[in-house]
Amino acid sequence: MRATKLHADAFSGCNPIVNFMYFAFVLGITIFFLHPVLLGISFVSGMVYSIYLNGGKAVKFNLAFLLPLMVAAAVINPAFNHQGVTILTYVRMNPITLESILYGIAAAVMIGSVILWFSCYNAVMTSDKFLYLFGRIIPALSLIISMALRFVPRYKAQIKRITNAQRGIGRDVSSGNVIVRIRSGLSILSILVTWALENAIETADSMKSRGYGLKGRTAYSNFRFDFRDRILVVAMLLFFAGIIASIALHRLSVLYFPAFVINVPDGFVLVAYAEYLIICTLPLMLDIREDLIWRTLRLKIVSSGNKSSNGADV
Repeated sequence: MRATKLHADAFSGCNPIVNFMYFAFVLGITIFFLHPVLLGISFVSGMVYSIYLNGGKAVKFNLAFLLPLMVAAAVINPAFNHQGVTILTYVRMNPITLESILYGIAAAVMIGSVILWFSCYNAVMTSDKFLYLFGRIIPALSLIISMALRFVPRYKAQIKRITNAQRGIGRDVSSGNVIVRIRSGLSILSILVTWALENAIETADSMKSRGYGLKGRTAYSNFRFDFRDRILVVAMLLFFAGIIASIALHRLSVLYFPAFVINVPDGFVLVAYAEYLIICTLPLMLDIREDLIWRTLRLKIVSSGNKSSNGADV
């Protein structure tokens, strides 16, 4: 099973265990280790992968929302955080330090990277994959989360239907004075909430009648853990272990306060950078490999067809 997206993503065709492990590794390192090089790798890789998955929508979102949010986060931090020993200037008797600026930039890149990777997660990890992973471990919670993820796009479609129906009877939010518009908006919201609650109750009753969550209940799944999935899991574990070992040995340590200090890259550190780069670009490498195989097959089909047509002409 694959998520619906603009491109056929090879990584989405992997087992859900591989998908979930991948995003857990990348997001964990991005959130908990504010190393500038690791953050840069994570941000650029997440940006490229989100554009590959979502196309023009991702470009518009990144330019209209993500980049302004990151700039705001980077600017706000030095205005309120005055730690650091390298004072650049004063604003109303408040020092602006180099360390607070660098920390604000790192925090902004971290926020942007997390948003990008969660957008990729939303495109790859569908509700059926989440149920496959956690349906037996935490059936009630996994069902609730799956329903929440599934209802988000349904909410958008349903609110459009409700708005169009209300517009047909003259209760649109774009017509009338402010009071009338507020009433129309509240009416649309009330209808949407009622519809959502009814659907949630129907889904819960349906799953309960089918024995969901009962001990010993079996469930059909179209996901298979094949040889490629095993190779990917082993590779991710090895690379992740190498990065964690580098962090534990303080080879990837960075300090922002009171002074900015970062380790000078050596061979050990460069290997850790390469490992994290491979992890972050793993889905793109799988997609490129699949695209090359597909193009090669197409060329073979076209060349064989031309040979057949030439033979028929002779």
